Amino acid sequence: MWDAGARALQSRDYGTAAACHPWGMARTWLSLTVELLGGRGEELWPWPGRMFAVGPSHTFMDLANAINDAFARWDRSHLSMFTLADGRMITDEETGTEIAGSIHGPIMAPIDIATAKVTRTLEPGAEFQFTYDLGDAWTHRCVVGEVKVDPLEVLGIRPDAPLPYWGWGSIPDQYGRRWAADDGESPAPGKPSRPHPMLLHAWPAQVQMPLDLSELREAIAAPDAARFLAAVTGPDIDDALQQVGAGISMALEQRRQEAEPVALSVINRLTWRDGAGDRILAEDLLAALRREPLTGKVVPVDLDMLSTVLEGDPELSTGGYLDLHTGQVYDDGATDPMIVGEDAAIDVEEEPERWLRLHRTGPRNGGRDMAAFAERQHNDALRERLERAIEGKGAFFRFRDIVHGENLSEQWYAFSTDRQMGPFPRVPR
Repeated sequence: MWDAGARALQSRDYGTAAACHPWGMARTWLSLTVELLGGRGEELWPWPGRMFAVGPSHTFMDLANAINDAFARWDRSHLSMFTLADGRMITDEETGTEIAGSIHGPIMAPIDIATAKVTRTLEPGAEFQFTYDLGDAWTHRCVVGEVKVDPLEVLGIRPDAPLPYWGWGSIPDQYGRRWAADDGESPAPGKPSRPHPMLLHAWPAQVQMPLDLSELREAIAAPDAARFLAAVTGPDIDDALQQVGAGISMALEQRRQEAEPVALSVINRLTWRDGAGDRILAEDLLAALRREPLTGKVVPVDLDMLSTVLEGDPELSTGGYLDLHTGQVYDDGATDPMIVGEDAAIDVEEEPERWLRLHRTGPRNGGRDMAAFAERQHNDALRERLERAIEGKGAFFRFRDIVHGENLSEQWYAFSTDRQMGPFPRVPR
């Protein structure tokens, strides 16, 4: 049994650490299991692994270095990146900026690997991914233990960085363990029939969170850049790129540093999608990003009248004109004094630079919109149902029923609205 003298000696030898050891140190460190799934196109089995003790002061950069140490990596010239279950990525600032400007998935604000603390970001039970060398893609599955640990109990020391305290698998392992529960006698567990989802780039699973169009429009109308950026960060914006693009210039004016990666992402997505009007909007946003004057100017346009002139009944309209000074849209009949009267008729020849000719494009093909909407669904079964629904007579009603039944009404509204906005002409200077 320990007496007071022994306790005093223990305290003197080990400092304050001993005062917190078996008789009162709180378990504040995470126990983190890291398994190497594979890399360079090869899946490993059994997955070699290490269990780490990670303290409250340790950053994700500290953890990345500890993992690379534990898996015997001597060339550290490659990038490291963590991916959380909600899709957020933790990496260096430069790589994060490039990722934020990508054309796939929702817009996410990357987390700085050098400053973010592991224990403040992850909860017990959390699963996440660590990738070393984005080219060879050494992929690790990481799981936070449900119970926190005392580093003095599992390591015997209180290290300055995350440190492994248990391990298995070939690197080789110093104890010869080949998997976590290897007892030296039992046969190796059977290899799963399919690779882990992380190796198939199918983790985390894509969840389509719809964009709140009302919030987006209110933020643009306010105009409130912080509210706009919050509205477009996280949800799926690919159905509403034209509508999101309407707020980019405002966001760049108010909060350029935060808005630049969002602007770049929207520009890249518009260019990749290449729908009607997408390249024109991308050019305008790129000019705003570069602080260059736009090649066109903004005028308030009556969109209902514009749609009527462009897509209306050919027996009622053959086209019309847009007043570049006021944004007013006129049908061809407005130029004929016999129809509207001598005083009301517009004379486009008197000021030709003022008028933009609008040629009738015909009604939009709703079938193409429905087909395009079906094609972009991630769920294979849902995509096939929608594609079958739009075949033959009654396609719209069958399509509408599925959209309503699957709670996709808001997503479809955003998508179809964006398809209407794209073809509208840009006003030249």
